[in-house]
Amino acid sequence: MSPATGTSTPTDTDTSTSTSTSTSTSTSTSTSTSTSTPNGTATGKTLTPGAASVAETTAATPAPSALHPSLQSPSAQPPPVQSPPVQSPPVQSPPLPSSMPPPAPPPGARRGSGSTARLRRAARRLPYLLLKGATKSAAVVALLLLWEAAPRLGLVDRTFLPPFSEVAGAWWELAADGRLADNAGASLARSFSGFALAVVVAVPLGLLIGWYRPVADLLGPLLEVFRNTAVLALLPVFVLLLGIGETSKISIVMYACTWPILLNTVSAVRNVDPTLLRLARSMDLSAPHLFQKVILPSSVPVMFTGIRLAGAASVLVLVAAEMIGAKAGLGYLINASQYNFAIPQMYAGILTISAIGVAFNQFLVTVERRLSSWRVPAPG
Repeated sequence: MSPATGTSTPTDTDTSTSTSTSTSTSTSTSTSTSTSTPNGTATGKTLTPGAASVAETTAATPAPSALHPSLQSPSAQPPPVQSPPVQSPPVQSPPLPSSMPPPAPPPGARRGSGSTARLRRAARRLPYLLLKGATKSAAVVALLLLWEAAPRLGLVDRTFLPPFSEVAGAWWELAADGRLADNAGASLARSFSGFALAVVVAVPLGLLIGWYRPVADLLGPLLEVFRNTAVLALLPVFVLLLGIGETSKISIVMYACTWPILLNTVSAVRNVDPTLLRLARSMDLSAPHLFQKVILPSSVPVMFTGIRLAGAASVLVLVAAEMIGAKAGLGYLINASQYNFAIPQMYAGILTISAIGVAFNQFLVTVERRLSSWRVPAPG
């Protein structure tokens, strides 16, 4: 019957619809079964035989995530995976290459900074230098004050010991008229000539006697005889043999300066550290190199002690030599002032000799420090 047939059509349609619905349900079930875990690993579950064909059809269809974002439905998009925030490492500037030196300042700026640093160091050392100078000059200032006050207070006769102010005035008069410069120049020429000759002769002879025992045994007795003879006792002998000219005066100064230099040089060579000598010999140093590298540097301190003593003797002996048969020199000035009873001028000549001796000794001390700069300074 037609009505029955027409009635069954909707039933088939519902059946096919339900079948499609169930198929879709199976497809979604199989799809959800084969969905990967959020970390990207498949679940590995086995599909049912009824859903195998559906799975193949589904596999041929692109996944919702592979479709264009505009074609994906909101329910088909997987939840967003939030990854932990990645901290970017701090950006470090590349180091400068070690071979590239920093730019040098201009020469003018370098000189300016160096001079400024020297001025700052000098300013920092100024109080110390002033204190040190005041300490060293305190005794000299006290002596001069006593010299000035004693004649004025009547403690001594000012005829024979005038105040220091009068002596300073006489010294200025001698310096102004040129007599002080002429006499001091003549004395310095004789003194330095005799001193230089003594250094040239005594230092090599002292090294020879101190290093070679046979030479010391041969010359030892003769040296003991002459070094124990007073220098001024031989002054008449020098005048008789060499006359009253410049030769006798330079010779007596040389004789007086030779003995301190010679004896201290011999002692310095004999007291060289034996350990240094053994080390030098183990390195197969020749005799000239041994003298240059070991003996001379070790002998400088003691040697210069004798040289400083000789420098003082050169001035003192010269004054005594100039008092006999001289026409110029500080000794002649002192002797002539005594005969003429010019007592302030006599004391002015004595003070000039003392100043020359102090300056000469300070010069020798500076040279000694320069030549023995390798030594470690003593503590304190």
